[in-house]
Amino acid sequence: MSILGWIFFGLITGFIASRVVNRRGEGCILNIALGIVGALVGGFIFDAIGGHGITGFNLYSMFVAIIGAIVVLLLFHAVTGRRGLR
Repeated sequence: MSILGWIFFGLITGFIASRVVNRRGEGCILNIALGIVGALVGGFIFDAIGGHGITGFNLYSMFVAIIGAIVVLLLFHAVTGRRGLR
């Protein structure tokens, strides 16, 4: 994927994950970062359990990235003491 593809992919997946956890978005830049980090974390998690990581710009990869971003957000909220799932 190109740089613009990763930015767009991160924006979509980060926004969906932040809406699931926080019931609101995190902001454009944070959603992009969250989506990209979530793709890395989700790829690692799915590889560890025997699945496939990010395979391109498709629905499966978005699912993997959203799961990873949700894990990142929940860990962030646990460490900082913020309340998610309001």
